[in-house]
Amino acid sequence: MRPLLTYKVGGSVRDHLLGLPVSDQDWVVVGATPQTMLDLGFRQVGADFPVFLHPQSGEEYALARTERKSGPGYLGFTVNFDPGVTLEEDLERRDLTINALAMDKTGRIIDPFGGREDLKNRILRHVSPAFGEDPLRVLRVARFFARFHALGFQIAPDTLNLMTQLVDSGELDHLTPERVWMETVKALASPRPSRYFETLRISRGLAVIFPELAALIGQSQPSKHHPEGDAWVHTLEVLDRAAELSSHLPVRFASLMHDLGKGATPKDELPHHYGHDEVGGQLVEKFCQRLRAPKSYRKLAVLAARFHIRCHLAEEMQAKKIVKLLVATDAFRHPDRFQNLLTVCQADAQGRGQSEKQGYPEGDILLAGLKACQKVDHQKLLAQGFQGDQFAQALHQERVRLVKTVLAERADSTEESTRRYKRE
Repeated sequence: MRPLLTYKVGGSVRDHLLGLPVSDQDWVVVGATPQTMLDLGFRQVGADFPVFLHPQSGEEYALARTERKSGPGYLGFTVNFDPGVTLEEDLERRDLTINALAMDKTGRIIDPFGGREDLKNRILRHVSPAFGEDPLRVLRVARFFARFHALGFQIAPDTLNLMTQLVDSGELDHLTPERVWMETVKALASPRPSRYFETLRISRGLAVIFPELAALIGQSQPSKHHPEGDAWVHTLEVLDRAAELSSHLPVRFASLMHDLGKGATPKDELPHHYGHDEVGGQLVEKFCQRLRAPKSYRKLAVLAARFHIRCHLAEEMQAKKIVKLLVATDAFRHPDRFQNLLTVCQADAQGRGQSEKQGYPEGDILLAGLKACQKVDHQKLLAQGFQGDQFAQALHQERVRLVKTVLAERADSTEESTRRYKRE
C-alpha cells in the first residue's frame, strides 16, 4: 500500500507562521478512502464525514472534501469526500485565507488563496463567496478578531459585508445553542473578548444571537459613576478588565452578564437603573438556560448580577451586614466562587473608562471577613450544647464578633497610616 498523501492544515500552520505556540495539529489526507484509513489502523470518529485518529499520535486526519449548500444553517451541506478531491478544493471550502494554508512533510507551504500575504498584512479575509453559506462563520470571524486583535488584525470590508448579509438572510436563526456557546467560550478565552461581541454588533448579529446584550446599547448611566458612557460600553470595558485580572472563563462570562438587568430599565427611568440587580439575576438565568451554559458559569453569573452592588458597599457596611452578604452569596460553602465574585466586582469597579487601575478595597474587606468567619470552631459551639436554631444564632453571633474585630483592626491601621502621613 502506497504512503498516505498528508498535509498539515489550518490553525497549526497559521500559528506556526505567526510564531505562536502550536498545540493541536490537524491533517488532511488526499486520495484515500475510509477503508484505506481503517486498513492502516486509524480509528474513525465523527458522524457527518469521516475523521480518523492516528493510531500512535491520536491527531485528527480528515479526508479531503468539498461541500455543497443543500439546506439552511451550518448543517445544511452535502459533503463529498471522494478520493479525487484535491488539496486546493479542500482548502477552498475553509472560512478565512489565513486558515486555508497547508504544509507538506518537507515544510513547504501550500497557499492557493493568499493566506500568507494576509497574515503579513494582518487581514481576516474570506476565501470565497461560499463563506456566505455558513452562518457559523459570522461567529468564527468575530472570535478570530478577538484572538488576534492585539496583533493588529482587521476584518476585510468585503468579509464584514458578507457577514452582515448572512445575518440579514436569517441564517443565524438556524444556529444551535451548543454551537453558539462553543464559539462564545472560545472568544471569552481570547486576550480581547470584547472584540467578539462588538464585531457581532457591527455585523448586526448581536441582536439575533444575544438580544439581552443588544438591549444594553444606548442605555445611559449616571455620568458621575460611569464616565465611560452607556451600559454597553461599560460592559465591554468590564469584560476586558476581567480578562486582564483572571484567565478563569466563568469570571469573564459573569463580568459580561453582571449588568444585564440595565437593558430592561424603562426609558423614563434613565439614567438610573433601580433594581437592575434582581432583574439582572432573572435575565441571566434565562440567558444561561437558552444557551445551555454549564452550571459553574450560570451560578457565578447570577451571583454577579444580584450582588455586585452590595459588594461595592462593603466599606460602608457594619459587621452584621457583611455576615449577611457572606451567607446570601453562599461564601462559606463556596469560598473559591466567592473569590471569583470579588474579581468580577473588581473588574466592574475598574471598567469605567479609567486609565489607571486602582485596587478594590471592598473586596479586601469582604475577603478578610470571610477568612475570619472560617475560624469559627463549630465543634466548640456544639460542645456548649447549642442545637438547631440556637446553634445557628450562636454561629451568627460568633461570625459577627470576628468580623467586628477585622473592621476594628482595619480602622486602627487606617488611622495609624493617616497619622504617619501627617508626620511625614
